[in-house]
Amino acid sequence: MNWDKEIVVDKHCIGGLPGNRTTPLVVAIVAAYGLTMPKTSSRAITSPAGTADTMEVLTNVALSLEEIKTVVEKEGGCFVWGGTAQLSPADDVLIKIEKALDIDSEGQLIASVLSKKAAAGSTHVVIDIPVGETAKVRSTEMAQKLKNHMETVGTSVDLNVKVVITDGSQPVGRGIGPTLEAIDILKVLKNEADAPKDLTERALLLAAELIELSGKVEKGKGLVTAHQILTSGQAYKKFLAICNAQGRFSKPVLAPYKTEIRAETSGNLKRIDNRKIAKLAKLSGAPQSKSAGILLNVHLGEPIEENQLLYTIYAESKGELNYALEYKNNHNDIITII
Repeated sequence: MNWDKEIVVDKHCIGGLPGNRTTPLVVAIVAAYGLTMPKTSSRAITSPAGTADTMEVLTNVALSLEEIKTVVEKEGGCFVWGGTAQLSPADDVLIKIEKALDIDSEGQLIASVLSKKAAAGSTHVVIDIPVGETAKVRSTEMAQKLKNHMETVGTSVDLNVKVVITDGSQPVGRGIGPTLEAIDILKVLKNEADAPKDLTERALLLAAELIELSGKVEKGKGLVTAHQILTSGQAYKKFLAICNAQGRFSKPVLAPYKTEIRAETSGNLKRIDNRKIAKLAKLSGAPQSKSAGILLNVHLGEPIEENQLLYTIYAESKGELNYALEYKNNHNDIITII
């Protein structure tokens, strides 16, 4: 895609971290600032939700190339599924194979991300690599290697790539699953008192990196700029405008069946297994059942009291809820309290 603009920005997270739905927030902040961000996103490959799955709860994401151009020219950004845009058709086939085999290879990851950024007409890209024991990338050394590869390949296809290595030790935000993540997004944009602080801070960090990478503000001033756009309500206003330009804005509705999981002992929250809590969300029905998933109530390092609410499982049917509960009962190390 050609945008007839000197600077077109984009961001990508390599995934592997439940929740962490920063992309819609970054688009809203950056587009409100005045930059162009034609964001195409994937559906879930091996996770309980991809950005496209989450945004589909709120708006239409299956737009044609012409529709994408119309939205971006009007509002400066979009939230669309990359599959209908067919920016990288071979990659779409490989994603279907990876989903069936439950794999996500490093080489394909780099090619997938950067080919789509180049095809979307991007010039400046920020890439988020979360690192954690149960994240996709498990060590700083692995992250640094991937960072070097991303930046080298980016240069070869004329992309200005900035890689940010972030904490991947636990889910980001409270929701895991399309609707629950959509609720998180709206709470952050509306500056609600119970908006997840970790999601807010990470979105602001990434938006700040993009604003600075564009060269529009001095280094070190991006965070103040992004924060002002969010807290003033400009980002929420832009978010609604983009959704409406894409055809609708719908309020998220939670699944009808739920079970609360409470602590069986007191202590400190030592560990949250990203992979197992993601598996639990998938067994509850996510992402196919959009309103299914996990609502997390605790974070690492917090003191936990016996019978304290840890998380709630949501499902669209009793059968899916029972599948999730069976898995939970057989895996007592989803959350570790010591």
